[in-house]
Amino acid sequence: MIILGVVLLILGAVLNIPILYTIGGILAVVGVILFVLGSMDRAVGGRRHYY
Repeated sequence: MIILGVVLLILGAVLNIPILYTIGGILAVVGVILFVLGSMDRAVGGRRHYY
């Protein structure tokens, strides 16, 4: 999810498409939050790890 978010951020910036930039930012932030919670051994949504 983090990688997809970063790719969309880059594509949105290069192609000058604001919706890709916005969606990429949201995906990157959510991916980082889920990664941090998973690394602290806290189950989120019934899953212990998000890959």
